[in-house]
Formats: sequence, structure tokens, C-alpha cells
Amino acid sequence: MRIDRAFGRKHSGALKVRDFDFEIKAVSEDGKFNGYGSVWDVVDSYQEVVAKGAFTESLAELAAKGRPVPVLWQHRSSEPIGAWANLKEDDHGLFGEGQILLDAGEMEKRAYAHMKARTVTGLSIGYWVRESSYDEKTGIRTLTKLDLVEISLVTFPANDDARVEAVKFKLAHGELPTDREFEKFLRDAGFSKTRAAGLVGSGLAELRRRESERDTTITPALKGLSDTLAGFSLKSAD
Repeated sequence: MRIDRAFGRKHSGALKVRDFDFEIKAVSEDGKFNGYGSVWDVVDSYQEVVAKGAFTESLAELAAKGRPVPVLWQHRSSEPIGAWANLKEDDHGLFGEGQILLDAGEMEKRAYAHMKARTVTGLSIGYWVRESSYDEKTGIRTLTKLDLVEISLVTFPANDDARVEAVKFKLAHGELPTDREFEKFLRDAGFSKTRAAGLVGSGLAELRRRESERDTTITPALKGLSDTLAGFSLKSAD
């Protein structure tokens, strides 16, 4: 088993997202709700699993800073719609109480209405990987230490729309998506499998090389790509 740590830096790799269905127990009239942002020991489609206690250090640091974890709409950093309170780890996963800020604007009211109507039934976390281990026999990566960045309300957990927003979110924050995420993004945009794989193997590989060499040109390159993709959605690709 191989252990991967973020030596000399706080985070390892790019910002990642992880999706879950969640059961809304109750959405109060003042916009409060609760649910699990992450669950333990469930292998996802990327062959990754979150270990119990993965958020312990991150939650302690957030509490010390007095900074709440934002509730985002569909992973869009420009659209915070509320905040999380009382985030805690239990035997099942990372549980929290969310508060939609209903007086903040129309987006918040729309999100609340969708939750009440159960047309929005997903939670998705955005996080950085601090430490993980990889089992070469099973091909499963266990995420043992994570930095929690945000927890979003998403329409379709693990759906293409959520992945599209995740790719745009990473690029907007100066981070590269994984090869698999970007290839899926390109396929959704209408590229053939061969063309998408070629772009990942050339363009994304070149950006990754610049990142590893601390090339200063990567920042404007990422911004340009982010600006290009900012208006993209699956609907525009139909």
C-alpha cells in the first residue's frame, strides 16, 4: 500500500468534489435543513473511499478560525446561498445543519423552493486532499485527511451537470481537473472519445508540466481556459 502526503504544502493535487444523495428530513420555514455531506467507506465511481475521521483536523482548524463552511449552489463559488453549522463526524459520515439565507436574494429563495419540492436532492462536497493511501491490489484509494472547502446543493448527485460545474470551479480557482474529469467534460461538449483523449494527453499534460515547474504562464493560461468554459453547460452542447 502506498501512502501519499502533501509534503511541504498543505494540499496534494487539485480541488475535488464528491457527490451524495441525501434525505431531507425537514426543511424549516426559515431555511434550515440537515444532511450528510460525506459518508464513510463507500467506494465511488473513481475508486476512492473516504475514511472515518478524514475531516477531523480540517473541522478543528475551521472552528479555530471561526469561519463557517459555505453552502454553494451547484459548486458555483460566485453563488453562496447559505452556511453550514454544527458540522460533525459520526459513525456514518460528516453531518451538518445548513441554513439558506432566504433574505439574501432570489437565488436563495429558488434553492429553498426546490428543496421543499424535492427537485433538488443532492449534496456534494468540495475538498483538498491532504493525505491518502493507494492499494495496488484493489485499485482503491482511501482518503484519510481532507480539507473541507464547501458543501453544495446539487440537482443530480454524480450527474454530468455536477461534473461540469466541478471542472469550471477548479479552473476558476487556478487548479487543474483530473484527466478523467476533463475527458468527461470534453465528451459532454461533443468531442469524440479519441479527440477528447488526445486533448487531455497534450493540452492538459502541458498545463500539468507548467504547474510542476512553477511556470508563471500557467496562471493566465488557466484563466483563459476558465473564461472560455464559463458559459458552457450541457444544454449548450445539445
